[in-house]
Amino acid sequence: MKKGLLVLLSSLVLSTAAVSNENSAKGLNVLVTAKETQTQMMAMVLSTMALKQNKEVNVTLCSDAGDLAVKGMESSTLKPQDKSPKMLLEGLIKQGAKVQVCPLYLPNASKDESVLLEGITVAKPAEVAARLLDKDYQNISY
Repeated sequence: MKKGLLVLLSSLVLSTAAVSNENSAKGLNVLVTAKETQTQMMAMVLSTMALKQNKEVNVTLCSDAGDLAVKGMESSTLKPQDKSPKMLLEGLIKQGAKVQVCPLYLPNASKDESVLLEGITVAKPAEVAARLLDKDYQNISY
């Protein structure tokens, strides 16, 4: 009886470890369209936290959030860090996050790729869709 209980307990421990590894995402896909500074900031904070956990981060900026990708465009600072979403976005790029603007942003804002911050490119819809459908990534949208 004790041997059977020990085998059952060992199996349970091993299966729990296997399940927890299956639930560990390879990375995070973050879609940001919000105009609100606090909402943009939360997207950047969570992206930063994912990078700190050694996860890949892919950020796609669309609509009003695309302004974060433009040189010279300001974003308001927020407490308690006294930083802006744009400051955190630049930090994400330096830490290896892949940041893109959706392909509709630039032509509809009467801009071209020359206005984008260094490290930001124009997204290819097929690649973004493939990342969003990849089971190894979690998706969040703001």
